[in-house]
Order: sequence, then C-alpha cells, then structure tokens
Amino acid sequence: MILLSGRSPSSRDNRTIHALSEATDRAVDVPPHRTAVEPIVRTHSPVAVPTVGRDMTAPAPPVDPTVRAISEALLEQLDELGAKLVERIRHAEALYRHGQPVSATDLFESCRDNIERILLQLAGNRPAGIEAARTTGRRRAEQGVPLPAILHAYRIGGRYIWETFLAQAGPSAPVREALLQAAAEIWAIIDEYSEAVTEAYRETLAERVRRSTQARTAVVSSLLDGQLGDGSRLWETAATLRLPHQGTFVAVAAETAAVGDEALPGVESALRVADVASAWRLDAQLHVGVVALRPRFPIGALCDQLASLATGRVGVSEPYGSLDQTPQAVRQARLACAAGTPGSVDLVRYEQRPLAVLLARLPDASASLARAILGPVLALPAYDRAVLLDTLRVWFAAKGSAAAAAGQLHVHRNTVHYRLRRVEGLTGRSLTDPAASAELYLALEGARILDVTDVGDSAPQPSGS
Repeated sequence: MILLSGRSPSSRDNRTIHALSEATDRAVDVPPHRTAVEPIVRTHSPVAVPTVGRDMTAPAPPVDPTVRAISEALLEQLDELGAKLVERIRHAEALYRHGQPVSATDLFESCRDNIERILLQLAGNRPAGIEAARTTGRRRAEQGVPLPAILHAYRIGGRYIWETFLAQAGPSAPVREALLQAAAEIWAIIDEYSEAVTEAYRETLAERVRRSTQARTAVVSSLLDGQLGDGSRLWETAATLRLPHQGTFVAVAAETAAVGDEALPGVESALRVADVASAWRLDAQLHVGVVALRPRFPIGALCDQLASLATGRVGVSEPYGSLDQTPQAVRQARLACAAGTPGSVDLVRYEQRPLAVLLARLPDASASLARAILGPVLALPAYDRAVLLDTLRVWFAAKGSAAAAAGQLHVHRNTVHYRLRRVEGLTGRSLTDPAASAELYLALEGARILDVTDVGDSAPQPSGS
C-alpha cells in the first residue's frame, strides 16, 4: 500500500526503506565526490534509460501507476519538500550555508521549481522540460557560484527525491519493482538537469566574458582617444583598468602584420607577470596601449620586453605623469612607430629620434625632399641604388668614419670613399659641406621611413598621421 498520509514509517517500513535504499545504491551508483565534468555512472540498472540527449518533446513513456500516484501526491507538498531540501543542501554544501552568494529564499525557489518539474516528469508530464535547471544555471553563474557546488546540490536533490519516494511506499514487491525502475528514471532526469545546468552556466559565463571584454575595450578606447570628459570619469577609468591615476606612464603603438593580429602577442600577460599594469586595444593597423612603469621596471626594461615580443615596428612615447595626458602620448607613440623602417621590428622612442619623428609627421614633404635630393640615386637600377643608399646610411651611423663604415660593410675603405663620391656626383652635394650633408641625411631618412625607393614612388601615409 502507498503511504500518502504523511505518517511516520513503522519499524517494518524503516527496514523496507533501508533495503530499498541499499538496492538503489547498487542499482544507481552515484559517486559522492563527482566533479563538474564527470557523468553519473550507472551499473546494473534495472531499466535502460538514456541519460542525455533525450527528446523532451517526444511523447512520454508509459508511467507506472504507483510512481504516478506518488509523484502526484508529492506535488501537493512542494513547499515542504523545497524547505527540507534547502536544509539538506545548506548542511552538506558550505557555500550555501550562510546565504551568500545565494540567499535562502533564492535557494528555496530554485529547489521548489526543480522538484516540481522532476515530479511532473515522473507523473508522465514530460513537456515540463528542463528550463528550471537552465534558469538555475544562469542565475548561479551570475552569482559566481562554482559549478561543482551546483552539481553537488543537484546530486543531493536527486537522492532526497528518491528517499522521499521510499518514505511514501509500502513493502509490496510490485511497489519495490516500480520504485527501482523509478530510481533509474530519477537519476536520468537528474543527469539531464545537471547537463542543462552546466550548459546554461557555461553559456552565461561566456556571455559575461564577452560583455566584460566589450566594456573594457570601450573604457580603454575612451582613455586612449581622450573621451573621458570630467575628472570623475578619469578616476573611474583608472579603477576599471587597475591603473594608478598618477605615476609614470608611457604609451605604446605597434604595427600589426594583418588585421586582427596582435603586434605584441601576449604583452598584457607578460607585463602582469612583472607586476606591471597596462591596458591595450587592437586596431586595424596598430596595437595600442598604455603602461604604468614602476621603479623596478623602468622604460628601458619595458623596451626590452616589447622588443622581444614585437612582430613589426614599435613606437614608445615620452614618459608622462598623469593618465589625462594619454591621448597626446598615444600620438607620440604612433609617430615614433611610423619613424621605424617599414617591414622591420624597429623600436623607436619618441624623444630619442626627433628628426625621424618630424619626417614621419610630414610624410608628403618628406617624400618630396627625398625625391628632390636623392632623385638621381633613386633612378639607378635596384642593386646600385641599394648599395649607394646603404653605404651612405652606414657612413652617417659611423659618424663620418670611412674606416668604421668599411668594417661594418665588409669592404675596403677605398670602396666606401668611391661610393660616397658617386653619391656626391649624382646629387651635386658635398659631404664635407655641413648644410649639404644635413640635406642628404634628411633625404635619406625620409626615403627610409616612407620606403621611397624610386623617383616615381608616392609617399605612403604613416601610422602616426
């Protein structure tokens, strides 16, 4: 006979409950410490019930009258069942014990809703579905509850429902058989609910990460582009990006190889390891960021770190003392980046290459200067042009020493003199004349920065313009 009156079980009932519980533990093996990704394992189940991927819209299978009767009776006790399950979960899972982050009311509503839907399914109302579990998964993800704690609560709930069924049943063999079959069905439903919780939880976390990334990108953009408005927003931005409001900062601009590629792969993580705060934005052509320097990580150490990661040209601004100066520093970094040699991994510090930065800032004038002064050299065949330009560049870098330039070029000193005389003859400018020498240097730098290799070349627009 089915005990629907709610009376306390007799000693005979207790023996039956104990025997059935042991039988169920043998039939349905639920490891007590299952992790967030381990499925519930069944051994020797009395009925084969698929645990995942069941079609919840398909017609419900025939329900044993005993199971239906117990389920319908328990549906009349939802508030009591929900309250008792809350007690069990809070006793067994410390995370739920003190009402943070999940309040007692929240936990009760979740327990009641999930019990209701499980009982509806056991009563043959399959369309009840798993939305209660998905709702729980989404809410717990927003609350920051670890997934293993959620799944532990579901296992506690499954065992509680089974024990409640046992407490409502008599000792007859048909009822025992019906309940053993119900045990497999109960744990199949718990499996489905656990999977639904996990899926909704992970979807919510992914959405939170996406929203967080978008929000951070917007804050970084407001800082880099100078759209902070009043001072209060500057403080909020600094707090959001975990940057100090005052300190020593530099802006960085690095040239990307292709749209979507980081020019400095893993730079934020690498700096974080060195306990250096930074914030970055990836644009179509540039990877731009602001870095808060530290006494133990000065600008020299930063440049070494950037150079080790760079896949293209890198520009670094002058150091500055307040975050509200970031937009001007970003412009410096862009110009410094544009002052590097195209196609290289040059790192240029704004304050150390003033002439190159000036030429990068005036690309049209710089290209015209290069063509006007070096035109006859640029008109030579590619090999001759490259030899003369490289020799002139090395000679300037060697501070006008032909011997030092010859050593770097691996040629005789007389070869260097011969090539320089050719440059003088073609351009009409003497390298012994300071003014003419300065013009040649500026033209040579303009040709390098703007990649002017032919008199017909048009000047490309630099990154810092």
